[in-house]
Amino acid sequence: MNPPNIVILAAGKGTRMYSDKPKVLHALAGRPLLEHVLATAVQLSPASICVVYGHGGEMVPRAMAQYKAEFALQEPQLGTGHALQQALPHLSDGSPTLVLYGDVPLIQHSTLHQMQRAGEGLVLLTVNLANPTGYGRIVRNAQGDVQRIVEEKDATPDQREIAEVNTGILLAPTEKLRTWLGGLQNDNAQREYYLTDIVAMAVAEGVPVHTVQPSHAWEVEGINSKAQLAALERTWQQVIAGRLMAQGVTLADPARLDVRGHLSCARDVEIDIGCIFEGEVRLGQDVQIGAYSVIRNSSVAAGTRIAPYSHIDGAEVGGDCRIGPFSRIRPGTKLQRDVHIGNFVEIKNSQIADGSKANHLAYVGDATVGTNVNIGAGAITANYDGANKHRTDIGDSASIGSNCVLVAPVTIGEGATIGAGSVVTKQAPAGELTVARARAVTIPGWKRPQKTKK
Repeated sequence: MNPPNIVILAAGKGTRMYSDKPKVLHALAGRPLLEHVLATAVQLSPASICVVYGHGGEMVPRAMAQYKAEFALQEPQLGTGHALQQALPHLSDGSPTLVLYGDVPLIQHSTLHQMQRAGEGLVLLTVNLANPTGYGRIVRNAQGDVQRIVEEKDATPDQREIAEVNTGILLAPTEKLRTWLGGLQNDNAQREYYLTDIVAMAVAEGVPVHTVQPSHAWEVEGINSKAQLAALERTWQQVIAGRLMAQGVTLADPARLDVRGHLSCARDVEIDIGCIFEGEVRLGQDVQIGAYSVIRNSSVAAGTRIAPYSHIDGAEVGGDCRIGPFSRIRPGTKLQRDVHIGNFVEIKNSQIADGSKANHLAYVGDATVGTNVNIGAGAITANYDGANKHRTDIGDSASIGSNCVLVAPVTIGEGATIGAGSVVTKQAPAGELTVARARAVTIPGWKRPQKTKK
């Protein structure tokens, strides 16, 4: 089979979302619903992708600009059949057309691949539901062949008892699809052009109609409200948690995990409750992540321990490091091996070499820190002059005393010691003690001012 044309219908307003944002741009697992569908579509190496949008105007094409897709506007919105008509100019007759939905985000590549292998003709993705309320029913004849799809509002009481329902996802020969779409009528309860009506047309022409069912019902769950979005979020997080545990990851509580991107873990990783992983995160062997930590677009090497309530964003953390609790590691930071970053310490755009420590209440920004450096409590690099950022260089084995301010640009030599409370504005020589603070003065007899009684 030739690579398919893929059409993603994403024009719905999402009235029950009660939001000015188009429904397909609401996030599930950290990504817009539509982006989930596009990412799956790309895996099929399609001949083309066309997104049919409507509500929200250019917000949808703008948000998905990173994908090589065509965008077709549906205005006004007169049903799914009418929506697919808007995509016809972008479809190649030499390829079949696969129809997906921007508000059905979790359809899996494996299911779509199964549809491609189902046979020539029209292929429908259906599912059996214990409660099929709201879905179009699959009507079959006595031999079990699909005859048509009946929308619930147009169904008879007997038809409403049918458990097999239409998901809306289908694969069709494009040349036939053009003809069928041209023949759609809107003589139904909604006065809309139903895409589902093409099934009866295919049957009338003797075109084979095949059905495929997904491995999991959650693959075809659609989003129409914030409650449905929240429920599917938890379902998907449970799926992710199950996959991680199957790979050997220890989760303190699989129900209290959020992966909003992609998390890859080596062996013997342990993750405590309430942790959030965003973007691309890689955890090495024997890494432990403490409760309620947030890690975004970062890598953590083997043996490192992240204590609770730590935030790591856009950083590389080396092996056997100790981070937190309540540490903040910001973008551009690279920690090498056996680095200790303690409570209420913030590191930004800095490189810290093996064995160095900043254990308490410090800020290190735009700095290069050598090996075995100790940064005392309350020490900061004053890296911003109000207009530009400047760097601080701290040599190997230097010791920075408590409550020091290193005013960048400045260099602290190898083995230098900076006395507590110093404000350093020029180079501190290697191997020497530098003290830069005002002499203590006592004023005898000084009285603290008193408030005047009214």
